[in-house]
Amino acid sequence: MNAEIITIGDEILIGQIVDTNSQWIAQELNKIGVSVHQISSIQDNKEHILEALKEAEGRADIVIITGGLGPTKDDITKTTIAEYFNDTLELKQEIVEHIQELFSKYNIPFGELNRQQGLLPTKATWLHNRLGTAPGMWFYENNTVFVSLPGVPYEMKGLIKDEVLPKIQEQFHLPYIFHKTLLTYGMGESSIAERIEKWEDDLPGFIKLAYLPSFGSVRLRLTAKGQDKEPLETAINTKTEELKKLLSDIFVGYDGSESLEKQIGDLLKFKKKTIGTAESLTGGKIASTIVSVPGASSYFKGSLVTYTAELKTQLLGVSSKTIEEHTVVSKEVAEEMVKGAIEKLKTDYAIAVTGNAGPTTDNNNKDVGVVYIAIAYKNEVEVHEFNFGQPREKVINRTINKALELVQKIILKN
Repeated sequence: MNAEIITIGDEILIGQIVDTNSQWIAQELNKIGVSVHQISSIQDNKEHILEALKEAEGRADIVIITGGLGPTKDDITKTTIAEYFNDTLELKQEIVEHIQELFSKYNIPFGELNRQQGLLPTKATWLHNRLGTAPGMWFYENNTVFVSLPGVPYEMKGLIKDEVLPKIQEQFHLPYIFHKTLLTYGMGESSIAERIEKWEDDLPGFIKLAYLPSFGSVRLRLTAKGQDKEPLETAINTKTEELKKLLSDIFVGYDGSESLEKQIGDLLKFKKKTIGTAESLTGGKIASTIVSVPGASSYFKGSLVTYTAELKTQLLGVSSKTIEEHTVVSKEVAEEMVKGAIEKLKTDYAIAVTGNAGPTTDNNNKDVGVVYIAIAYKNEVEVHEFNFGQPREKVINRTINKALELVQKIILKN
């Protein structure tokens, strides 16, 4: 079962927003056995939409379109789809009443443009958008399912979960897909590939291995696809255990859809421990990453962003003499920062980072890319030196990932 995703909107093509909708939709489709073979982004232009629909119909069993369903004149998806199917629009009073109810709830004036959102192609099945005003639409034409959804992420997600996935599962006989992902840290993709080459060559044809590298880590995803659930799961579990033994020194856990920060949060909650950060070059991004996990307030106490030498001294108690002798980018300053953080924030664990993100260095003799990461637990402190090279974005991102990796290992040990 093949699917194609089409996102509509000039704002995507000019880089004003990032298309996260397609990534999320693809993940959800994959979970129910639907493979996404192509993702496209196109302009809010009638000719482009018509052409994209025609091409997708020739390739896919399911075509999912997001965007262009608002009340303004530049939102043309609905009328263009109606034209594609030689259809006309009719007013659905149920949709109008739903919009009026939403507007009344938030004391928003209801106008003619809003009423027009109740217009729907006669061939469309209405998909109720409980979170917004733009209805979703489901068509089954020429043996292909077409689904049109609003581009607002939370509205789109609600419609996918509530309406689209159940209808797909009802209409099609889908295969079973089973994934298992191992999370590794500290070794590059090519080195891992060399180490497991023979094991990979011996994989059965129905199991595929994907390398998913990111800053400082590589996820190894095993995927089996077929009609019988139990043999697939048994084979995946067997091969996963073999792979885990081959990579025992760099294996840090299994990664379903869970991020490293989620795994750290789960560990801290399980152990009833807390954490905080003291950040320089990352400017609070480690803290931001940690609190992106729902429920982080139960284990994250706070962050001290001490970007200048003065604040390192004032807020963290870093000695002026230490800074003068070793500069702010040094093992000694990182150590005093993390000690100050664990004392000021009253946490069980603390992370501190200082370094040169670039493109220039300020009042220190270290190269661009040099970073010190300190982790504290009780009276123990570890400080690690790295050179993450350039450019600035790479240095900051690798610092965040490496800091989380290091603290996870310490939490696991204690």
